[in-house]
Parts: sequence; C-alpha cells; structure tokens
Amino acid sequence: MISPVKPNTIASSIAIGNPADGSYVVHAVKESGGWGESVTDEEIVEGIKLLARTEGTFTEPAGGTEVAVTRKLIQKGQIPRDESIVISITGNGYKSLEAVARSVEQPYTIKATLENFDQLYQHLNPPVSQAAGS
Repeated sequence: MISPVKPNTIASSIAIGNPADGSYVVHAVKESGGWGESVTDEEIVEGIKLLARTEGTFTEPAGGTEVAVTRKLIQKGQIPRDESIVISITGNGYKSLEAVARSVEQPYTIKATLENFDQLYQHLNPPVSQAAGS
C-alpha cells in the first residue's frame, strides 16, 4: 500500500503527494525489476551542480533529482558503474533560480558597456607579473 504524503521539497514541479498513476508506477517498477529512490533537497542541489560542472547543463530541481537518484543507485550498486546511462533532463534551471541561489556563487552585475566589462575582466584576471630575474 502507498500512503499519500504532503511533499516539502525544492523540486516543486514533481512534488505530487498522491499521483493519479502512482500505483501503476510502483507496479511497473516492481514488475520490471527496476529501482526507485528518494533524495534530500541537499542531494538535489548537488545533482544540479554536478550536471552543470560535468556537462555544462543547468537544470531545474526535477533534473537535479534525476541526477541525484541515479548517482545514489550507482553508489548502491543497483545501476552498474560501467554501463551507459541515459537520463532525460528536460527542465531549464532558469525556471527556478531560487532553488540554488544560496548555494552557488552570485554573479557579477555590471552596466552593459564595454568599459564596464573590461574593468570587471581586469579585476577577475589581474596581469601576471614576471618572475624576478627572468
């Protein structure tokens, strides 16, 4: 038996406490020999960061959930490490910036001028002084 829950998570787009087809999904997972897993909001944010860092893709919390669950199932040995794995990430992270705003470095904001860009670039990339005696 599956008991409905009231989800409290940053993954609001998939936070359905009593999905209409929930029992069918559980049946399909069991029948196919598949796996399911839950993750914390912290693991979701780490999944978002991992995907951004390794693939250059910024996903919303639902995608971070997919990455985090896949990672957890690999760590548990339920998905073999040496197999090719496809995860379908369809949501863009810009839809829910608030989910990661406190856990990532904040961007620099400048006026849209070449002068301001050059100033910021120089600030972030100071000239390297030549070593003494070179």
